Amino acid sequence: MASLGLGGLNVSARRKSVPSRNAAVERRNLITVCRFSVKTLIDRSCFETIDDTSPEFNNFAAILEQILSHRLKGQITWFGYESPRSFWDYIRVACRKVSHNCICSIENMENVGSSRAKGRAWIRVALMEKHLSEYISTALRDFKTTRRFYEDGAIVLGEEANMLAGMLLGLNAIDFSFCLKGEGLDGSFPAVIDYTPYLKFTQSSDSISSDEEELRTLGSSGSEGSTPENIGPPFITDENSWYNKCKRVEQKYRLALEQKGYLEELVRLRENQLSESVSQNKLLLQRIEDMDLAHKMEKEQLEYIIVELQDQLKSFQSLDQLSAEGSLSQSSLDPGHSQEGKQDGMNLLNEGKEDTPSLLGLCGSLTSVASYKSLTSLKSSEYLASPTTEMTSPGLTPS
Repeated sequence: MASLGLGGLNVSARRKSVPSRNAAVERRNLITVCRFSVKTLIDRSCFETIDDTSPEFNNFAAILEQILSHRLKGQITWFGYESPRSFWDYIRVACRKVSHNCICSIENMENVGSSRAKGRAWIRVALMEKHLSEYISTALRDFKTTRRFYEDGAIVLGEEANMLAGMLLGLNAIDFSFCLKGEGLDGSFPAVIDYTPYLKFTQSSDSISSDEEELRTLGSSGSEGSTPENIGPPFITDENSWYNKCKRVEQKYRLALEQKGYLEELVRLRENQLSESVSQNKLLLQRIEDMDLAHKMEKEQLEYIIVELQDQLKSFQSLDQLSAEGSLSQSSLDPGHSQEGKQDGMNLLNEGKEDTPSLLGLCGSLTSVASYKSLTSLKSSEYLASPTTEMTSPGLTPS
């Protein structure tokens, strides 16, 4: 009984491990074939322009569509049923944060009606804009939206997502040319991946040697036309393999040159932006220094004006006190002329206040301070001299 229980547990564990293994194999297959398709696209771009008629691009678009549709959740309808949806529903929500994105323009396309067709149009536009990797990276960073659209075990939720964004970066060096009105945008049929260009059988060295021994054996027992000296296919195959290797090396070299030119242009653009930023920073610093200097000068002028006004206020207070004392002494000596003395004192006071340099100082004239101060002192001395002359006049001498 115990053995039967253990056997049942092993069977249940094995049944649980089978789906997880299948999901892992499916993810690994899609990522591997996507990497192969990117390499074939880059190799093909060295010789011709990539457009809708290129089989390498059609295969890449089908692979990317399968990856973005892997374990995509369905849309719950009003009656509780789950209807299938396209990866475009996820892209148009998760890629809104990309600057200068093409989401709105694709939504407004008249000849593209279905959601699947809009997703295929987005792949073509993103490749022509050289922003496909940026779109995918931005969408994968929005983990909350990704969890809302995909089930557990999806490629975009696993570790393979970072590999996907990295391998798509190499497509920025390719110039694509697509027509957004062709049959490739037909969303009525799902995309099918063609695996035959990526299937290659490599024979081991032991197997090759055993084949040669078998050929020698057959040649010795057969006719003279099948002797090993006349057997040529292995050598021809070897020459073709070397030729293919040289061709691939040449293609990689050309691709490296193109990528090098693209990166140099990108570095040059960043250097220009950096120099512009440095020059703008210098202009801002110079403007700040000029403003600080202007503020300091205005502060010094205002302090000078305040000191000047304080001095004038003190002089006016002393002038008022002297005029009051003079009016009292004049009224005590000549009551008849007290009213006229008061009126003259008020006139002199008003004249002094009208000619005060403080008003002119507030208007910005700071050069005539000394002259106004001398005028004020002159008027005060003239006003103070009038009572003494009246005191010594013959009309005020005692009889």
